[in-house]
Amino acid sequence: MPEAPLVSVRHDPIDVREKILETASTLFYRQGVRAVGVDLVVKEAGVAKTSLYRHFGTKDDLIAAFLQREDADFWSQWESVAAAHPNDPRGELSAHMEWIGARAGRPGYRGCPQINVAAEFPEADHPARKVATAHKRELRRRLTVIAEALAVPAPQELGGQLAVLINGAFVSTPIFDSGEATLMLQRAADALISVASVGRR
Repeated sequence: MPEAPLVSVRHDPIDVREKILETASTLFYRQGVRAVGVDLVVKEAGVAKTSLYRHFGTKDDLIAAFLQREDADFWSQWESVAAAHPNDPRGELSAHMEWIGARAGRPGYRGCPQINVAAEFPEADHPARKVATAHKRELRRRLTVIAEALAVPAPQELGGQLAVLINGAFVSTPIFDSGEATLMLQRAADALISVASVGRR
């Protein structure tokens, strides 16, 4: 009886890239990007180092891809919430504070990935720093759009204040009791809106 022909197992390049990125994302978030080397990433992913560099070029590119992945996940959630509150900026903002508060207060949460990476890479031209900066600017822009819909006299200022509020929550999780972050965010946002609305015609 003839032997069965040997069949080489070929991995889809997309699957390999995703496996590397998934592994790196977990390690970067848990341990910090500077503490994690490419040797650990390829070991945990079970791939060759050449595969990592084929898909990402450099470790900096891998870090940027990690943040872009987190960025897409964050804005997907944001857009889902926004779509559920058409023409209701106050309700939309409250709903954003609810899911962001839940995100910041969940077990094992280690802070906003963009803020964490920006703290590790102060160089303005670092690829990961650029992704982090763009994310935070987009957050302020979207909050300013909500502030404009609320018709406050100074929407840019309110948008900035709300961004500071949210970013503050992301770095303050150790002081929150279970479920506390959401209520704090919603009440603080209401207070900012009340102050910003003074003098509105």
